[in-house]
Amino acid sequence: MSVSQDNSRPMMSRRSVLRVAGAAGAVGVGTVAAGAGAAPALAAPGKADGAFAHPGLLHTQADFDRMAVKVKAGAGRWKPGYAKLAANPRSAGTWKAQPLATVVRGGAGDNVTTLAFDVAAAYQNALRWRISGDTAHADAARDILNAWSAKLTHLDGSADRFIAAGIHGYQFANAAEIMRGYEGFDLARFQKMMVDVFYSMSSDFLTRHNGAYESNYWSSWDLLSVACVLSVGILCDDRSKVDEAVTYFKSGKGMGSIKNAIPILHPGGLGQMVEVGRDQGHALLSVGLLGTICETAWNQGIDLYGYDDNRVLKGVEYAAKWNQGFDVPFTSWTWHKGAPGAWEGWETFTKPSTWARGNVRPIWESLYNHYVNRRGLEAPYVTAMAAKVRPEGGGGDYGTGGGLDHLGFGTLTFTRPRAIVSVATPAPSDSAGGNPSGGGSSSAAPDAGASGGVEPHGGTGTDLAATGAGGIAAFAGAGVLALAGGLIALRRRNTGGS
Repeated sequence: MSVSQDNSRPMMSRRSVLRVAGAAGAVGVGTVAAGAGAAPALAAPGKADGAFAHPGLLHTQADFDRMAVKVKAGAGRWKPGYAKLAANPRSAGTWKAQPLATVVRGGAGDNVTTLAFDVAAAYQNALRWRISGDTAHADAARDILNAWSAKLTHLDGSADRFIAAGIHGYQFANAAEIMRGYEGFDLARFQKMMVDVFYSMSSDFLTRHNGAYESNYWSSWDLLSVACVLSVGILCDDRSKVDEAVTYFKSGKGMGSIKNAIPILHPGGLGQMVEVGRDQGHALLSVGLLGTICETAWNQGIDLYGYDDNRVLKGVEYAAKWNQGFDVPFTSWTWHKGAPGAWEGWETFTKPSTWARGNVRPIWESLYNHYVNRRGLEAPYVTAMAAKVRPEGGGGDYGTGGGLDHLGFGTLTFTRPRAIVSVATPAPSDSAGGNPSGGGSSSAAPDAGASGGVEPHGGTGTDLAATGAGGIAAFAGAGVLALAGGLIALRRRNTGGS
């Protein structure tokens, strides 16, 4: 008889009861695929002298070389993957930036979509240039980056401004990393903007959590901040920032550190993700951010994919299984929410949420291609999800809500031949040809009507960590405080009420 392992931090209730489960009926996640051979545990290789590899965020030079060769040949999955990129309106070489001095997310004057579209256009044009060699796309990407670094000074709004900093911070850094060294691109000015505007907010969030309890914010808030800190650190060749991100991922106190984001391990290689109990839009946002962080770190010689016995794999397999319509084991846990001196509460989760179950996001190819094709491990549910979404789009192809949370186009950028990486094999050396075998698919249908989006937690949208709340001013007179894009009630003084 196997017992679930509870690795929860203090935010998990001591009243949580470990579920006793029988032997797993599914294929064990993390086992070596048949015929692959057992690859040794490794610290993903980086440059021997300890310097940062460039380009080296989500994509390396070997990745660009592979994409260029495969797209030119019209080979395999790269052909529809590139077609998906080229068809997106933000991939046009004629795109013109609309820079703002202040970007607002949440509340009055919300204009974050302007930034989001320009970031997507910069990344997509940079990618098209690297693959096609067409300098019209390089010029477009350069001009977008230069326009924003010349004007943007501030992120504002509700506490959702931290989401804007994290999401668009890591995305902007990726576009700039691709354009590093291109004629006319002012990298130094762009780096300064990234540190002053994006990194500063993301780092502050990981340190202070906007004044709330460390357990108040769900894992996606921490993970998007980690993604930003990590990406800006590499873009700026700043080892301390990279160390800050990696340390938080491994041992941070908030919900986004890996043992808090995936606190409970079940038999069969499944790791219970906390956001699966919340709603599937946010759960899959966390899945995508985990892939982003791990792939970025891998390209600098840091193996977070394999950290703590492939804990990320166990968590994303759990989310993938649930979102394909299968049952998953669930151990009850209690969430501690609120802010010191303002309000606090506890909420117990007893089952996975069905809200937005089956949500489609372009997040699976990086995970599939790492665990299955690069490492030779079994990942049956991730494999099925990658096959379902393939070819992945991006840049608003999935709407302007969650559809701009991820850079996307992973079928083009992450598809790689199966070649098991050993300790001695540098990560950039896997650009040689070959068309990977197709993944399986699930016959189980997700819940009918699942169309994406996120649940306002508790059904009211008023919890401290709920996102997308309205303006702050309208609530000030009602004795509430806007935090984390949500609202908490403040105790009124001299009224005898609460």
